[in-house]
Amino acid sequence: MKRFINRERELAALNEQYAGGGSSFVVIYGRRRVGKTTLIREFIKDKPAFYFPASEESEIANQKDFVNRLAEWMNLKPQDMPKYETWYDIFNVFLQYKSENKKILVIDEFPFLVQNNPAFPSILQKIWDMDLQDKNIMLVLSGSLIHMMTRYALNYESPLYGRRTAQIKLKQIDFMHYNKFYEDMPYRNLVEHYAVTGGVPRYIELFDSKKDLFHEINRLMLSPEGLLFEEPEFLLRREVEEIGSYFSIIKSIAEGNRKQGKISTDISVKQTSLPKYLKTLIDLDILEREVPVTENNPEKSKMSLYQIKDNFLRFWFRFVYPERARIELGQSDYVLERIKANFSDNHVAYIYETVCRSELWRLAIAGDLQFNKLGRWWNSKEEIDIVALDSAGDDIVFAECKYRTQPTDADVFYDLLRKKEFVPWNKDTRREKFVLFSISGFTNRLTELSRTRDDLLLVGGDGNLQA
Repeated sequence: MKRFINRERELAALNEQYAGGGSSFVVIYGRRRVGKTTLIREFIKDKPAFYFPASEESEIANQKDFVNRLAEWMNLKPQDMPKYETWYDIFNVFLQYKSENKKILVIDEFPFLVQNNPAFPSILQKIWDMDLQDKNIMLVLSGSLIHMMTRYALNYESPLYGRRTAQIKLKQIDFMHYNKFYEDMPYRNLVEHYAVTGGVPRYIELFDSKKDLFHEINRLMLSPEGLLFEEPEFLLRREVEEIGSYFSIIKSIAEGNRKQGKISTDISVKQTSLPKYLKTLIDLDILEREVPVTENNPEKSKMSLYQIKDNFLRFWFRFVYPERARIELGQSDYVLERIKANFSDNHVAYIYETVCRSELWRLAIAGDLQFNKLGRWWNSKEEIDIVALDSAGDDIVFAECKYRTQPTDADVFYDLLRKKEFVPWNKDTRREKFVLFSISGFTNRLTELSRTRDDLLLVGGDGNLQA
């Protein structure tokens, strides 16, 4: 069953657009399965709204389906609908529907209509300018093909540019809201599920929380018939050409090659050819470029590293993609054992840093810490998992994240005290605090130490501050 979780801000934005005077034009976009349609349905459920899901069929087939659905919405028989020849005629039928309240027209998967007719954005622009914008109507365009939504609905070159009154890029659910999907799940298990499914609602729904996680990985990913076995191909094939080149880059990063030079060497591609591919993957929310959080000019930094943002893709490219031949030969048991052996140390431990970032923001919201910017920090010799700072003040937080089977001891804190001296930010005036995260809790020695220091916070294996 689909659950509506953590979309309050987006829902409020849509309701604000609906409540405003005059017409409104909203663009909603985001990767496949992230919950766009669920958000839209929640928004329109108590409003006079016509929802049309475009398909990859021909333009004529889409027009016919539009009219048939419109007839049903208007309580008319298809044969009683006015004759139509163009989109202008069809939209004019929608205008005939009388409503005391603001009407909503939703076109879901808008890019499919553009694929069938590249002139459709121009047609829609004329319809909006001449017929819709003065009629107290809310138009919503939604789509999963991010590059097409950007090009045909948002960019300056689009005929629709300047018409929208709001846009929503729907992203994955943050870990701080993840327990709402699995209210009775132990914290460590939450982290492990998040490490595989990320915050993609559809993936969360597919994984049966009552069954062992590895059982579900085997069922959904380690079989050619599994629903998620080819999911990354579905995600990327519609967005990019040269899918093999993009797959090679993501696989290389998943294996630990995070600098442009190392990626270039690993996949035997000239380094000068990489930026266009990397930029596309960043635009698609698949990769992110990371620089030390204290960099003054991040865009020009030569310290940049690339990492996979999407937990599911990171897992798939790390464990499934390299073993596809074995999987197709029926050797999924062998692949599953390799996953079990490497899952915690080579995957979850890295995702745990993302979890700790989310938990650190939660502490800031609660007032326990003061900062407005966070990220990793490193130089040529040292690295700190998280540094959070207040760019308008002097507060700074140093944090380490330990995903181990044993409790974390005080030596981790003393090492953090040593490393923080290498961070040059506001060194003479800064106010320092320290946070240690440990999935297996803390030793008595570290717990006692924290009670003598007001600047040290411990967050244990339940995600809560330790008293």
